[in-house]
Amino acid sequence: MDLSNKVCLVTGGGRGIGRAICLVFAQKGADVIVADVDAELAKRVAAEIAKFEKEAIAIEIDVSNPSSVEKATEVAVNHFSRIDTWVNNAGISVRAMVDKMTATQWDRVISVNLRGAFLGTQAAARVMKRQKSGAIINISSRAAKGGSYGASNYASSKAGIIGLTKSAALELGNYDITVNAILPGFIETDLTRHMDKDKKKSIINQIVLNRAGKPEDVAFAAAFLASEEASWITGTSIEVTGGSGMFAG
Repeated sequence: MDLSNKVCLVTGGGRGIGRAICLVFAQKGADVIVADVDAELAKRVAAEIAKFEKEAIAIEIDVSNPSSVEKATEVAVNHFSRIDTWVNNAGISVRAMVDKMTATQWDRVISVNLRGAFLGTQAAARVMKRQKSGAIINISSRAAKGGSYGASNYASSKAGIIGLTKSAALELGNYDITVNAILPGFIETDLTRHMDKDKKKSIINQIVLNRAGKPEDVAFAAAFLASEEASWITGTSIEVTGGSGMFAG
């Protein structure tokens, strides 16, 4: 998975899975654009990338805002002249039972998670069509297939990403652009580290590999999809779940 001479942009790159993707991409030889709504977090990750002796820039982005995405794309292309990989990773979760969820809660999650992935895919496609090459990687979730108790907005947004991925793959294949999705399972992050121990144990008991995933587990899958080794893979979804939900009833 040699990413030397590639330029990779990662939304939501300031923390969690996004940060891990940025660092693994740099470790594999890529220059990285760390894009995040929190500019300070993005700058910290860009500074971390220096240890790999790769170039990194931090860009503030609101993925739900078309003008923000357009501006971030312009800054990235002006700096590096190209974007070889675009990872739509930015996402949020606002929890409420379906009968209690407000339209505002629904719209906010759909706006960031699904609209954000669409705007990112659109921006990447415009750049990559000119290059006649590229890889778009969308971070979905296992919730896209299994649902999410108390988070129907989140599960719906992540299911929509799968449809977006397949449609974009069909449209962009003639330009040698691949579009794929990664569906993470239960990943160890700052949020899950503070989860109730019994609840966390119950979730891990349903994972075949008997542990929570690490952000790097997702990042290495993304690095593969960004590499030349994955150049004949498009329109697919890769589950990075440790075998969640495989136990027979």
